[in-house]
Amino acid sequence: MSAAFVVGVLVAAGVFLLLRPGLLRVVLGFVLLGHAVNVVLLAAGGLGRRTAALEEVGPDTADPLPQAFVLTAIVITFGITVHLLGLLRRDAGGPTSGADSAGEADTDGAGTVGGDDIGGTGGHGAAGWPG
Repeated sequence: MSAAFVVGVLVAAGVFLLLRPGLLRVVLGFVLLGHAVNVVLLAAGGLGRRTAALEEVGPDTADPLPQAFVLTAIVITFGITVHLLGLLRRDAGGPTSGADSAGEADTDGAGTVGGDDIGGTGGHGAAGWPG
């Protein structure tokens, strides 16, 4: 199977998932597009068009530059995936959704419960400024 065919299938599936509703499908679409980029970078480092950089190295020595690009692309794709999964978890109402267990009806808008100013800031945050 050629690299162009694999890249085409991965890009088509990734774009299809990006256009579907649902954040999990968007995350999976980005993962597939990241894999497509990795295949393109590895295919770009083909040995048929390159010559050896040193005289004593054999003709079938791998070029380290495309491998370094792929490693960098894997790290970037992993970081984007973790960020998108964090957004997905926040949107799904996980522990980081901002909902407080104390109840929202008891707050007076300044972050204090029942009007008590525990921090002594007058309801204006830690530095005494509004917000």
